[in-house]
Amino acid sequence: MVHMRRILFSISTLLFFATAIYAQDIGAIAEIDRIRIAEVYRIGEKLQDRLWPGWSTAPFSMLFVTDENEFLIRHPKPSDEFKSIGYDELLRSEIFVRPRKFPKSFLATFPAFGHGPVIVIGKAENTTDKTSTRWVFVALHEHFHQLQYSRPTYYTDANALGLGDGDTTGMWQINFPFPYKGAEVASKFRELSTVLLTAFESEPNERELSLKEFLAKRQAFASMLSAKDYKYASFQLWQEGIARYTQYRMAELAARRLRPSKRFKRLTDYTSYDAEAKRILGMTTDEMHALDLTTWERTVFYPFGAIEGLLLDKVDPKWREKYFSDKFALEKFYGDWTTSH
Repeated sequence: MVHMRRILFSISTLLFFATAIYAQDIGAIAEIDRIRIAEVYRIGEKLQDRLWPGWSTAPFSMLFVTDENEFLIRHPKPSDEFKSIGYDELLRSEIFVRPRKFPKSFLATFPAFGHGPVIVIGKAENTTDKTSTRWVFVALHEHFHQLQYSRPTYYTDANALGLGDGDTTGMWQINFPFPYKGAEVASKFRELSTVLLTAFESEPNERELSLKEFLAKRQAFASMLSAKDYKYASFQLWQEGIARYTQYRMAELAARRLRPSKRFKRLTDYTSYDAEAKRILGMTTDEMHALDLTTWERTVFYPFGAIEGLLLDKVDPKWREKYFSDKFALEKFYGDWTTSH
């Protein structure tokens, strides 16, 4: 019995050192990145259901892209091209790695490797959000896409919009030929953006009038578009706009309800959750002043939809309860305002 224990101990020791050597050869996730990723998971797990009930049922897997490798985290069944480098206690996941295939600045969420949507994200230093706190809430923005895409009828309902024109890959969501360059469309969208921002920033005693003006101009803008173009704009506002809204709301919620971990707070580029919430809101309102459909194209829907979500918070704080049942059109959530005011 003692002899067998020694054999098993020797085997396990050899396996440990073999795994360690292998991990050293192919690289490992840098400590600063482990801390950032852990903060994403910590904030998400503690707060996600407070903002969107049921968010915790969505996948939370991540493909973390570095200069040389890609690390798959919290994925239920990695393909054979990934090799395990062991269990990471901080990330609470077995980590799998393969040589880098995606651009190191990549930032997207989509079904990858089976088993639901995966966040594919580069290091903070390689993406457009180059500091730790910004990167964390960008990752949570992408995690919200995991919630959207993992709802049971999302793909069926999105395809039923009829916007793909035969495309079954989903690339129509990016490549749809919306009339961005149309001078009249761009001019009316610019006017609509100004009126939306006014409605959002109005005092409670002025909101009824500004909201009525916004909804009237919103309907007028819809009327000048073809049915397909309007469906596409509505889809993008629902999807990307509310993802930006969620990015802000999670930062604001974290500022009120959660302290950063000690590891995260010690990072040299750390900024507070509160500062990040204010930065996102300030950035979004600044973008609303500068929106230009002809040059920004699809990205106009991010700040516009975010501000519309924040306006809906003031009009009907329960609108999020209907978000997944009445998909792809934020105008559905104004209730009686669209008919009786």
